[in-house]
Amino acid sequence: NNNNNNNNNNNNDNDAASRAINFLTLTRTLKTTKRTGWIMRGVHHPESIADHMYRMSLMSMIASFSNGALDTNKCIQLALIHDLAEARVGDITPHCGVSDEEKHRLELETMEYISAMLGPLLGGEAIVKLWKEYEEGITEEAKLLKDLDKIEMILQAQEYEEEGSHEKSLDQFFTSTEGKWKTEIGRAWAEEIVSRRKKKNDE
Repeated sequence: NNNNNNNNNNNNDNDAASRAINFLTLTRTLKTTKRTGWIMRGVHHPESIADHMYRMSLMSMIASFSNGALDTNKCIQLALIHDLAEARVGDITPHCGVSDEEKHRLELETMEYISAMLGPLLGGEAIVKLWKEYEEGITEEAKLLKDLDKIEMILQAQEYEEEGSHEKSLDQFFTSTEGKWKTEIGRAWAEEIVSRRKKKNDE
């Protein structure tokens, strides 16, 4: 009986390891795929999807620390999975000619594919649930993360402007997000970025 149990445990471990490495191999494209919005504006050496997700994860951690009502772990998890579907479907922007409904369908299919790939042992269902929570944007954590997604984008736009590493205007990133903030943190951080940008432009 002990031998059988050991064999079962080994099989489970091997299966979990195989699933984990399959998943991690899929996510490599997040490190190698450049963000579409920057490519379209002629940014030199634009960031990858993973670059964006990493700084957004840091943002979610410190933002949630400043508000005791927020679940820090949940915020970081939402940041880590919010663009996970892009590992398979790529970075679809509003300028790509794909409807919001179609984008959602493609991304949901990918998240279900990832869930099946991971299986219950590696939290497949939990990851889909987190992604749906982010997409719905109803919980306080999801509202914050929706804001931080835009905050990270305008901060990056401001940095590209300072470097002068873009061929076309980056104004659209600021105008498309103006007044769209759902949280106080989002509003405050956006104001700080915009005021720094204005100060730089006035110099």
